[in-house]
Amino acid sequence: MPDPNGFLRYDRRLPARRPVPVRIMDWREVYPPAGEELIREQATRCMDCGIPFCHDGCPLGNRIPDWNDLVRTGGWDAAVESLHATNNFPEFTGRLCPAPCEAACVLGLGGQQPVTIKQVEVEIADAAVARGGLRPQPVPAPTGRSVAVVGSGPAGLAAAQQLARAGHAVTVYERDDALGGLLRYGIPDFKLEKRHIDRRLAQLAAEGVRFRAGVNVGVDVTAEELRAEHDAVLLACGALQGRDTPETPGRALRGVHQAMAHLVAANRVVAAAGEGRPALATLPDGTPIDAAGKHVVIIGGGDTAADCLGVAHRQGAAGVHQLDLYPEPPADRDAARDPWPTWPWVLRSYPAHEEGGERVFAVAVQEFVDDGTGQVRAVRIAEVTVEKVDGRRIVTALPGSEREIPADLVLLAIGFEGTEEQPLLAQLGVARNGRGAVDARPDWQAGADGVFVAGDMHRGASLIVWAIAEGRAAAAAVHAYLGGVGTLPAPVDPARQPLAAR
Repeated sequence: MPDPNGFLRYDRRLPARRPVPVRIMDWREVYPPAGEELIREQATRCMDCGIPFCHDGCPLGNRIPDWNDLVRTGGWDAAVESLHATNNFPEFTGRLCPAPCEAACVLGLGGQQPVTIKQVEVEIADAAVARGGLRPQPVPAPTGRSVAVVGSGPAGLAAAQQLARAGHAVTVYERDDALGGLLRYGIPDFKLEKRHIDRRLAQLAAEGVRFRAGVNVGVDVTAEELRAEHDAVLLACGALQGRDTPETPGRALRGVHQAMAHLVAANRVVAAAGEGRPALATLPDGTPIDAAGKHVVIIGGGDTAADCLGVAHRQGAAGVHQLDLYPEPPADRDAARDPWPTWPWVLRSYPAHEEGGERVFAVAVQEFVDDGTGQVRAVRIAEVTVEKVDGRRIVTALPGSEREIPADLVLLAIGFEGTEEQPLLAQLGVARNGRGAVDARPDWQAGADGVFVAGDMHRGASLIVWAIAEGRAAAAAVHAYLGGVGTLPAPVDPARQPLAAR
């Protein structure tokens, strides 16, 4: 029985972040481990509601009240088991997910602060490592069926683990030189140290999953070869086609880059340092893309922009401006716009914002300004209004509001346009839709028999919990297609959408 008065006795608290002057000198995670007393206190705030809306906020269907109460009563081993029953990688989601479950916490309905679900989750996940490691669950009887998973991000790895535990022979193909997809080279270490990925990969390998890194399927291995070797194919290639602004004057200047290029280069430097190798932050063609000593302008207001901000601080930027097209959001939920338990539009400040830089709202870039040699020296911005007309976004610059911001490095963090066009799709007879994603039938097949799709490649750029949920659901569909015994968990269907006000 949960403590019905826990939320009255305890306020919402998170562990203190590492001090800014200390943490910007390294790439370690911002949050230190929370003490057991703090986590028990926070778990006690969960009421185990009669209708736990946090379940609906999370596409994985995590049994949040169950493992909160287990933590409250000291049942850590049972909490680990309960958490892993619905989530293959809680140490990833506990660090990276923005926690729509917390937005749906019933405490929010009464004006209280939600339970720190995400923090409890990551502490349970870390406890799993501390209390005996991530024990492999190898299958006792192989099915004799083989599956290729293309892409080693959270969707692909979740599907691979589910299918391997069901007895299928699984091979994961990854075009990068290291496994993990966006987790490996897109997410900075101050949010997710890569040892967490390596632990999971070791667990999957012990469960029989084979990995082939540095293999660009469709180029190094053709779709015909892939289908000849495997009984089914699951596409989980992500949605890495960055949105661009080619119409903006000066876009072709040196120093104007996609945000992901900056993050990948920085992650490669950190990885090399961990291996004792020197490396510089450069693009694949050798062009430097380091923020050290530069005036940096980041265009965009989301997670990717905040990641670039934190990287720029650690690289030693002279100054950083982060530009957002939209007005500054309110501090609290606007119930008329985003009623509980939907995901609210509110001002979200990340640890990177605490570290420095200036946020500028309701502005748009009018021009990237040339220094006379083909290198960007500034961005010319204007204050704007944004409105929706017949579903289209209309941006209007306010006359007389233009000004320049110094810029030696400009990073475009304005979203993604879906999965990248690649030879594999044509070889399989699979096409991208108007959103740049790949449609799935109700059985998760992608328009070609035996070819399935999951994660951002299907949904478009989304949250890590959706990627894992789709990976698990697609794995269940693949298992059924292969005639597997029993059923696997399928938390979502291809048409499932986040909670929203209708």
